[in-house]
Amino acid sequence: MTGHSPRSATGPTSDRSLPSAVSPTSDRSLPSAAATDAVVIGLDLGGTKIAAALLGPDGTVLARHTRPTPARDGAAAVLDALAGAAAAVDPGRLATALGIAAAGVVDPRTGMVTSATDSLSGWAGTALGTGLADRTGYPVACDNDVRATAGPELAALMADGGPGQQSLLFVAVGTGVGGAIAVDGRMLHGAAGLAGHLGHLPSPEAAGLPCTCGAAGHLEVIASGPGIAAHYARLTGTPVDRLETVAARAGQGDAAAVRAITTGAAATGQVLGGLANALGPDRVVVGGGVPRIGPLYGDALAAAFAAELMPPLRGLLPRAPLFGADAAVLGAAALTTVLPLHHPGVLR
Repeated sequence: MTGHSPRSATGPTSDRSLPSAVSPTSDRSLPSAAATDAVVIGLDLGGTKIAAALLGPDGTVLARHTRPTPARDGAAAVLDALAGAAAAVDPGRLATALGIAAAGVVDPRTGMVTSATDSLSGWAGTALGTGLADRTGYPVACDNDVRATAGPELAALMADGGPGQQSLLFVAVGTGVGGAIAVDGRMLHGAAGLAGHLGHLPSPEAAGLPCTCGAAGHLEVIASGPGIAAHYARLTGTPVDRLETVAARAGQGDAAAVRAITTGAAATGQVLGGLANALGPDRVVVGGGVPRIGPLYGDALAAAFAAELMPPLRGLLPRAPLFGADAAVLGAAALTTVLPLHHPGVLR
């Protein structure tokens, strides 16, 4: 990105909107506003893969490592795998700290996973910070994966946007719907680390549908990749294996596929527009795998978003992320500069 357009009298503007930019612009290094001033490890824990990177003081990736997540083997096995990934990426013990971006609801102050779906067996209640610190010997900072991924976006906004450009609304739409909220340069975490879980806001389109959290009618049920596929199945009576199948059928003119995709996109745009009115962000970023299916999704989301906005915000457009495949590990590494560190060997 070359810069951020200045705020006009009619509200924030954007030089890069979602419909024409549904994938990251580049694999940028860590923004200077989030520089670590030391060699650190960034870990990204997902339901299927662990990604690790060793980052230099300027945010340059010095080494990488990936391995499968032992998702069905319990929390101890996952912590052991994370420690193994850290050792593999830093055999020379150059790092001074480790940051981890993890699936689930993570409270960075206590280092605990306070809630999680069954994508990682037994993950809820895990002492992530201290458990990983004891296994690796590094001080550990931890956070939810979507908030960590949003960290470099916030740093870039503050660096590129100029004075007063410090508030961000970030959503990641994939197998679930996650999010992050930053106000006046500060990422919000909330009680038990729950702040930013946008997928569990109510959505009229999801009314009555059960959610993975145990409630019903939440955005994730209608807007996530599996949610869109399930909606298509409800419309047609024909189960589909994945979102890409629905997208391919929409491209062939299948009306039910078009409806399932645009319903999920519009539901997300409506929720984001309402949140924008409540929070007044300088930038709204829509990431994750679902927006990459194409302009049918992006156009429907942007139209629903714009329809909700109050007049001072009418120049605000949803944007694609600035960062590529390294976003989560970059954000994880940056956590070591802004969040509490959990140290190895501390009396529990």
